[in-house]
Amino acid sequence: MKKVVMKLDDLTCPSCLTKIEKNIKNQPGTDNIKVLFNAGKVKFTLDDQQNTVDKIKDGMEKIGYQVKTIQTSEVE
Repeated sequence: MKKVVMKLDDLTCPSCLTKIEKNIKNQPGTDNIKVLFNAGKVKFTLDDQQNTVDKIKDGMEKIGYQVKTIQTSEVE
């Protein structure tokens, strides 16, 4: 399991929060999703046996959000 933090561009309204959260929830292996609207970030845990960070990034870009940075760390 990994903790993932993605910094996103184009978070312009509170409905973005719902759109992003729903997109990540529908991806296999994701949990504990938290969108930080004011910071322009989304945090979640990822089971890297079921999915990859690149696939999540692609999903974000398909719904119109550019991923600026990605930070990952192992969950202890």
